Amino acid sequence: MQTDEELAQGVQRGNRDDLAVLVERHHSPLLGFLYRMTGGDRALAEDLVQESLVRLLRGIHQYVYPRPFKPWLYQIATNLTRDHYKRADTRHTESMPEDALSLGAADEPQPEAALLLRSEARQVAAAIRELPEHQREVVIFRYYQEFSLAEIADALNIPVGTVKSRLSIGLKRLRIVWLEQEREL
Repeated sequence: MQTDEELAQGVQRGNRDDLAVLVERHHSPLLGFLYRMTGGDRALAEDLVQESLVRLLRGIHQYVYPRPFKPWLYQIATNLTRDHYKRADTRHTESMPEDALSLGAADEPQPEAALLLRSEARQVAAAIRELPEHQREVVIFRYYQEFSLAEIADALNIPVGTVKSRLSIGLKRLRIVWLEQEREL
């Protein structure tokens, strides 16, 4: 099986089959990432995935081997998300659709357990939305996308020490928000 980096080099040489493999390999994880980054707006996440893949194709000549491909792709997606929210006509909503757990859920739990999981997922999503963008990004990269600290640093173009700091502060803030939510219930 070819690595992402080998496939990216193939795309640079014009191999459409390599592009198809990259898209197939990264579409669902990228959708899950962007879904979380957009606070559960599936339509927006799907639009951002498509735009990320278009930009991947347009900018593939900028990819330089041996840089890891995955952080490079996620840097594109992260920048698109940031740009989307910077636009003056964009308003970020706080809604959390019922299908919050549907992305990547393999086995369906019993109805009672599913209800509890959905409720907890909404609480976690709401707590994550309370974080500043720079902390929310590293938390999602680390705990939802399972990126290493080095991969997060590469994707966000920041030092590993900054990733560690943002992650630490973000997790502390999450605990505070979570405790506040628990008290309200």
